[in-house]
Amino acid sequence: MTSPPHPFDTAHASRTVHDVTERIVERSRPTRSAYLARVDAAADLGPARGRLACANLAHGFAAAAPVDKADLRRVTKPNIALVSAYNDMLSAHKPFENYPRIIKRAVIEAGGIAQFAGGVPAMCDGITQGRDGMQLSLFSRDVIAMSTAIALSHDMFDATLMLGVCDKIVPGLLIGALSFGHLPAVLVPAGPMTSGLSNSDKARVRQQFAEGLVDRAALLEAEAASYHGEGTCTFFGTANSNQLLMEVMGLHLPGASFPNPGTELREALTRAAAARVTAVTTLGGEYTPVGHVVDERAVVNGCVALLATGGSTNHTMHLVAIARAAGVVLDWDDIAELSAVVPLLARIYPNGEADVNHFHAAGGMALLIRELLDAGLLHEDVRTIAGRGLRRYAQEPTLRDGRLVWQDATPHSLDDSVLRPVADPFAAEGGIRIVSGALGRGVVKVSAIAAEHQVVTAPARVFDDPEQLLAAFRHGNLDRDFVAVVRYQGPAANGMPELHNLTPALAVLQGRGHRVALVTDGRMSGASGKVPAAIHVTPEAAVGGPLTRVRDGDVITLDCRTSELTLHVSEIELAHRPVTGRAPNADEWVGTGRELFAGLRAAVGPADEGAGVFGWSRPSDPPAADRRHDPAGDAA
Repeated sequence: MTSPPHPFDTAHASRTVHDVTERIVERSRPTRSAYLARVDAAADLGPARGRLACANLAHGFAAAAPVDKADLRRVTKPNIALVSAYNDMLSAHKPFENYPRIIKRAVIEAGGIAQFAGGVPAMCDGITQGRDGMQLSLFSRDVIAMSTAIALSHDMFDATLMLGVCDKIVPGLLIGALSFGHLPAVLVPAGPMTSGLSNSDKARVRQQFAEGLVDRAALLEAEAASYHGEGTCTFFGTANSNQLLMEVMGLHLPGASFPNPGTELREALTRAAAARVTAVTTLGGEYTPVGHVVDERAVVNGCVALLATGGSTNHTMHLVAIARAAGVVLDWDDIAELSAVVPLLARIYPNGEADVNHFHAAGGMALLIRELLDAGLLHEDVRTIAGRGLRRYAQEPTLRDGRLVWQDATPHSLDDSVLRPVADPFAAEGGIRIVSGALGRGVVKVSAIAAEHQVVTAPARVFDDPEQLLAAFRHGNLDRDFVAVVRYQGPAANGMPELHNLTPALAVLQGRGHRVALVTDGRMSGASGKVPAAIHVTPEAAVGGPLTRVRDGDVITLDCRTSELTLHVSEIELAHRPVTGRAPNADEWVGTGRELFAGLRAAVGPADEGAGVFGWSRPSDPPAADRRHDPAGDAA
């Protein structure tokens, strides 16, 4: 049974989406114009391999099949670069093992040539969670972007197919492709694993283990029953949010995101992606460069879809970074304004009990996109790799007599506990909230938090290392109301690791009836929920943000309803307090390869600017070295 409809003003919401888009267009005019000028200049020169010297070109096709050598010599067929994040440790990327063979054959059948241009790293946040390697995770996005650029730098290619699914990998691939914005780019997903042990049952066992009620063997059995095969983890974390974004931004084929690996439909979609990328090259007749697909409207479409589904908070950084790679200046104020008018239409774990397979079965992407288009919440007049207009993404793929075809989405949700229409949303506002106050600005995933936990006022407990919090929990020192302030976890401090391993302990304390919240300049997993958490707090502690002056016992209010993050200490007193704690120094930040990333740690920007290392600050922004927070200036 559905709940009574929430009041929703479609006209006002549509106007707000339009107004936010226009503001982004105006703000981005200088950077977007410069980016497009560079893209169009490269496109005007034609296929780059046609300008290679003979020795260069000969190196490029030396190992090609004889028939491909002839075509590469004459520049008569489009040459497609395959850039893959395959490895067989990461379940979501294991299916990519055989994709190059399938894709090369499909490209040839479509009249092109394909070469494997390069591989990029793909780390698993599930494996590195709570480990030192997690401190490299966010930086890996920009390493992947640079690796993609290296793969495409050989000037041999007319387009690229990019094989990636998971957290930092898809944003990194796309950022890298946008540096070659004159080339068409199609993202090729692999799909989620089939449903195993439910995500809620897995979370329950994790909490029981945190309380000492079950042993490690029981915990491992539950984890293995949940993560049991090839494909993406089935919760709605960053990996599955990536797929949603790539589809609604027009970089997947319609409906490609969530068919499972190993199915006939999945292979048919992979072959179709190979044929399509061949068609959208300059030699294929439907030229569609990625730099023109990812524009202000596509970025806003991505934000709207993320908010309408309660997607991963990591995308409040990744979307900003992707946008800036295309010369588009998106900021958190835009996301906050959109969140106030975009209704929540999906309940997928951790925002509900269902997983992404249930979402897909209930109507999935096609129904979601149709609902948002019909309400005027998505821009329909956009370029996509499937052709002009987003309306074609309100169709879903199927096989008829072995042939891939698209059909209209189901007329209504097949499970309204998972997916609802705009007329009857789960909530009238989006699933992500930007909070602000004396401690700075942060991000909260409100869609995963029960109403009774959305306002917490309690004394602070300050920790400079997440292990300190876990030790205090194990020793029984946290059985009370408190706001955990976990600081020196931002990009410049230690790479901004996810702190998802804090969730079971905090959830246990919440379950005992305590008022508990988290405030941190670090990240949480896209799977995190239940406990109210203001994350990505900026300015971060490592650059002198207000978190450095918080003391045990200071009263903090996290109000998800009013978007306020309040420290109940006067501005004058806060400004005159000494800084406490510190980030790890260079001699301490070593091991697990971290010392090799010291340059990225020194160059990284703030979370609200995408936490990137590529210098995407606005022209008026000060250099990174000058961005230390001055609390005295605030007090004045």
